[in-house]
Amino acid sequence: MIVVVDFGSQTAHLIGRRLSDLGVEVKIIGTIDAVRKIENLKAQGIILSGGPVSVYEKSAPKINSQIFELKIPILGICYGWQLMAFLLKGLVESGKKEYGPTQIKVLKKGKVFKKFNVEKFGAWMSHGDEVVKLPPGFECLASTSKIKFAAAANFEKRLYGIQFHPEVEHTKKGKLFLKNFAVEVCGLKLINKSIEVGAIINNVRKVANQYGENSKAIVAISGGVDSTVSAVIVARAIGNRLILIYCDNGLMRRGTKKEVNQIFKEDLGIKPIIVRCKGEFFKALKGVVDPEKKRLIIGKLYIKIFERIAKKLSKKDKTEKFLVQGTIYSDVIESKGTDHAGMIKSHHNVGGLPEKMKLKLLEPVRHLYKDEVREVGRQLGLSETTINKQPFPGPGLAIRIIGEVSVKRAKRQQQADSIVLEEIRRAGLYKKVFQSFPVLTGVKSTAVKGDHRFYGEVIALRIYGSSDIMSASWSRLPAEVLQKMSSRIVNEVEGVSRVVYDITTKPPATMEWE
Repeated sequence: MIVVVDFGSQTAHLIGRRLSDLGVEVKIIGTIDAVRKIENLKAQGIILSGGPVSVYEKSAPKINSQIFELKIPILGICYGWQLMAFLLKGLVESGKKEYGPTQIKVLKKGKVFKKFNVEKFGAWMSHGDEVVKLPPGFECLASTSKIKFAAAANFEKRLYGIQFHPEVEHTKKGKLFLKNFAVEVCGLKLINKSIEVGAIINNVRKVANQYGENSKAIVAISGGVDSTVSAVIVARAIGNRLILIYCDNGLMRRGTKKEVNQIFKEDLGIKPIIVRCKGEFFKALKGVVDPEKKRLIIGKLYIKIFERIAKKLSKKDKTEKFLVQGTIYSDVIESKGTDHAGMIKSHHNVGGLPEKMKLKLLEPVRHLYKDEVREVGRQLGLSETTINKQPFPGPGLAIRIIGEVSVKRAKRQQQADSIVLEEIRRAGLYKKVFQSFPVLTGVKSTAVKGDHRFYGEVIALRIYGSSDIMSASWSRLPAEVLQKMSSRIVNEVEGVSRVVYDITTKPPATMEWE
């Protein structure tokens, strides 16, 4: 077993997931009483995760320095490396910031860089501090053009520290690095593992029956892969004891209602209830420009509608009702899902939930990443069209409209969105990008249309590649495809003067603009 000590990193769970994919048993623990927990678990390796603060701050999460005397191999990642250096009398300072892709130059291999067969490799960084002086007994293994100690080790004590993130998919040799730590340093043997859909279904059945053997599930569906997979899991677990709800609120992509009917009514034989609530949503969002407020308003309004429906249905039968959501792990993480994590944004189905809910909550895929949810969908027999649909945010296009959300601006966003998707599909690129959408920026610029001055809104295109949503890189689309999108949006969407292309990676950016 390898124990991951979580200091609040957005990717702490992802470290565990990567190791589990390799066939390593993993346990993620918090910082409180960590040394005793590690000893009780009889860990053969320890990983100290990243975190959102600086190690020299008084409030920074720490760990008992006795951990370094356990004679167990330890790998510190980002904050974990800085904390290791700090506790072992090295020096950490606010340094040269690196966010996103960089090149790591390997200076000395050792066991962790075994089989790399390159002097340099691409890696993902996300740090503002750096180790500027190594602790006694450490030597440098790798550097970047900006920082000297991108990797270091005390070979005698089997202590390793790295500033880059091997757990994110965009670090080219990240999996090999983690495998080397597990096998070459910790001496573990790998065991093939896979997601057990049957176990997920059985767990859902067990929880549902705890609510009552005749209890019914109100399943919130949006047409997206997360909610669809969650709905099918629940259907397999409790049969016809589910009620599908789709909120037609004016904040979804064009054609979503038709797609929902296609997936559930025609393909799965379950007719969803369509709740027409467009007026209710736009009224609640009137005058609201802060993105966090938008998310919270939308989340609470969804719950209000589901509770209203549950109350109405309970007049017909007295069975217990519970709510099913397609929450996935990246939603939880970005909504401050762990003790020391920083809050990036409130996902409507996590941070947007009211403190007191009348409905009990069940989230079948809460601990899975997007690519894992897709794999579960395949095992459930869903079509590739459904499985490979681009993610769409729960709050809908409300967070793709910077500033106030109005019916007029929503229609403008939907029209531009349809153009982007049409051109992506026409170019045969739909399966090659993770997500593609326009953002109404709220910024205006001057254009010339028909020899007349026109002052209209700027639309930004966000198109990128990812698999687990924890990191992303902008898509290098052919210039002619981008030109076609731009020309169509400016000519066909009323009120638009200009189109720009977002080429920011994650980190430092998030997927959405708001």
